[in-house]
Amino acid sequence: MGSKMLFDLYVNSSTHDVREHFVRIFPKGQVLTAYDLDIFRQKYHQLYVSETQRDLYLASLSSNTNLTETKKTEVIKESAIKYLSTLFDAKKQFTTELLHDTISGCRESIESMVHVIKGKDISDVQKLIGDLSFHDFYTYDHSINVAMYSMALFQAAKGNASKAEIVTAGLGGLLHDLGKLKISTQIINNPDKLSDKDFLIIKNHPRLGKELFEKNKLAMSGIDLGTIERIIFEHHENFNGTGYPNQLEGENIHLMARVTAIADFFDAITTKRSYHEVLSTEDALAIMANSASKKIDPVLFTMFTTRVKNLVLNGKNHFCVKDDFDPCQPHRVLPVEKIPPSKQEHNLFEKENKFGSVKADGDVAKKKAA
Repeated sequence: MGSKMLFDLYVNSSTHDVREHFVRIFPKGQVLTAYDLDIFRQKYHQLYVSETQRDLYLASLSSNTNLTETKKTEVIKESAIKYLSTLFDAKKQFTTELLHDTISGCRESIESMVHVIKGKDISDVQKLIGDLSFHDFYTYDHSINVAMYSMALFQAAKGNASKAEIVTAGLGGLLHDLGKLKISTQIINNPDKLSDKDFLIIKNHPRLGKELFEKNKLAMSGIDLGTIERIIFEHHENFNGTGYPNQLEGENIHLMARVTAIADFFDAITTKRSYHEVLSTEDALAIMANSASKKIDPVLFTMFTTRVKNLVLNGKNHFCVKDDFDPCQPHRVLPVEKIPPSKQEHNLFEKENKFGSVKADGDVAKKKAA
């Protein structure tokens, strides 16, 4: 308020649910005053912004000092969910145009999100996510959370990261489960332990996602589609080479895919869902520590932990996730098990007394090949 509007405001003047008729009530370029806004609140139930001006709306939202960061993030998240829900709608045919529209729309959301989380620690992002409402379809919320954590961790891993690179990390997080479009929702949304047959089907989603993306992508200015494709394909590769689909190992896995794997893992075990209790941050990091050098990149994980405030190192350090744990799947009960005494000596907390207090003072992207 008090500055020139970057976009037009509309109302729906139709009385029919099906036939909508939008009328512009305030043009861009004019100054919207507090008085104008009070009048609109009294007269209209809902204001609308044209789809063609969505990017302008989101840009103005991220710079609005009158809104809390939670409210900004909520609006940005709803914008991304609109596109994800259309992409994952079983009633719609997957086409090149649909994928293009989804990437374009989500790109606007991610670019706005970059401004909101700029300079934030993982703890700040975690609190922001905790303050947001969640939806019934696990894939939507989880993908958006993974995008937010991926952007925060990538900024930490590559201190001189460009905005374009951070946006690519965010888009990769949003689209990492694209292949689940080709898998039955009965399997995807099953919070119980999957049968061996169903788990084999789930393990095929990175390959299915790569194929969908490869066949339908269009050239898009300023977006590294090749890297997004690798995130989709490699986010379930384990650092020690035991992952899927290609058993890639270490730095042969793309840097952003390794970042996504940590974001994927952390959100799956710390974000509250309606069907399972979650771990505290302390317990989550202790359990993840037992997967460092196995499932996840140990250097990136250490960077991740240094950006969690007030870390205390006495959580579930004798527990780990089971080998078949898939962070992309909902879980009624998190598959955590105690490490046998004979293997506890390999626990990172016991091997490295300074775990969690190491300062990340280099650019991991310079040390590790992308």
